[in-house]
Amino acid sequence: MNPSMQHSPYVVGTLSTAERNRVLRNTYWLLALSMVPTVIGAWLGVTTGLARAMSPGIGMVVFLAGAFGFMFAIEKTKNSAAGVPILLAFTFFMGLMLSRLVGSVLGLANGASLIMTAFAGTGAIFLGMATLSSVIKRDLSAMGKWLFIGAILLLVAGIANFFLQSSALMMTLSVLAIGIFSAFILHDLKRVQDGYETNYITATLGVYLSIYNVFQSLLALLGLAGGRDE
Repeated sequence: MNPSMQHSPYVVGTLSTAERNRVLRNTYWLLALSMVPTVIGAWLGVTTGLARAMSPGIGMVVFLAGAFGFMFAIEKTKNSAAGVPILLAFTFFMGLMLSRLVGSVLGLANGASLIMTAFAGTGAIFLGMATLSSVIKRDLSAMGKWLFIGAILLLVAGIANFFLQSSALMMTLSVLAIGIFSAFILHDLKRVQDGYETNYITATLGVYLSIYNVFQSLLALLGLAGGRDE
């Protein structure tokens, strides 16, 4: 479990409609582009077995250190020319870290279909939240702090389950993560449309992390509940 830690309350922004649309458009373009290094990273990780070569404990430390290090660097460079390359490097790293789970699911008899189901489910959730964000007129910024608390609790519970190794708790956390990060997608896209988020790199980072967590949680849930051994 690896909830996004970069979400936090923000101050209200004042952008014109044209500027809001520009930030939203750039966010969608960069989000689509970020999926390319993610897929490459996951493919490379599965092919080389790099992520699986690390012990679970080392893997968790590498993931947490790398993820938070990249997020810090992205926020520091979001207003410079280095912002986009660092974000894309981050998404490659995230794909590499995802390869352990992808490889495990691919080892199941119906692994390929489970991955496609998780991909389709994530796409449907994103499209649904994106549509809702353009339809809902109410200000949703207040829900950010509650979602942030939920993400923190998920992270703590996920780390605890690393030691407990409970399949039932893993399934419960996966279901909760899907709900929380689906709401985060809605929240973050609505913030851009309302002019609260003015930087498309920051917006892309938030939505990307939510999509990543939704996909990972769906895949873990499908692997636990619907997987068939070879």
